[in-house]
Amino acid sequence: MFSTLAPILLQATWETLYMVAVSLSIATAFGLPLGVLLATSGRGELFEALWFQRVFGPLVNATRSVPFIILAVAIIPFTRFVVGTSIGTSAAIVPLTVAAIPFIARIIEGAIREVDGGLIEAAQAMGARPVQVVTKVLLPEALPGIIHGLTLTAVTLIGYSAMVGAVGAGGLGDLGIRYGYQRFRPDVMAAVVITLIVVVQAVQSFGDYLARKADKRNI
Repeated sequence: MFSTLAPILLQATWETLYMVAVSLSIATAFGLPLGVLLATSGRGELFEALWFQRVFGPLVNATRSVPFIILAVAIIPFTRFVVGTSIGTSAAIVPLTVAAIPFIARIIEGAIREVDGGLIEAAQAMGARPVQVVTKVLLPEALPGIIHGLTLTAVTLIGYSAMVGAVGAGGLGDLGIRYGYQRFRPDVMAAVVITLIVVVQAVQSFGDYLARKADKRNI
């Protein structure tokens, strides 16, 4: 029985890792600059732009407040426009990415706001331009917190990827529903749950390791 289940389980695990890795990468590419601007565009800050705060702050909050499964269904037309279908592993990347962008943005904003303001003032006193302050001071100092945040996002996306399995997205969630729940196979359900636990633990441990390496206090 295990010899029959193993290939299917490995394929489902790969699909889950693929969905999470791609959506996390794309979401970080958008969420990083958004988070930096949210943290530095307030009154008297590096890139003062109050209109940006008024527009994107509520937008980020609104997107984060929508339950993921509802978001995934609501943006099906957008998903079809982007990838040509609303079913499958590639289609699942779209709602996963949309859900992760505001999450990452707030994480990065929070990590940057934790940086000692004295470091910013010192950099400005030495003639550093705003972009240099961000790239040479804020991001390096906030890196451990950012890594912790991205690790949390990855773990959350693993859970979300299991949810989209309910709508035919593939991955471990789809395996658990189609082969475990619908076919009354508790062994399949157990295998899926154990695999998810192992994957989450591996991701969390790797993220904690990277955060420790990036923390200057550990040097």
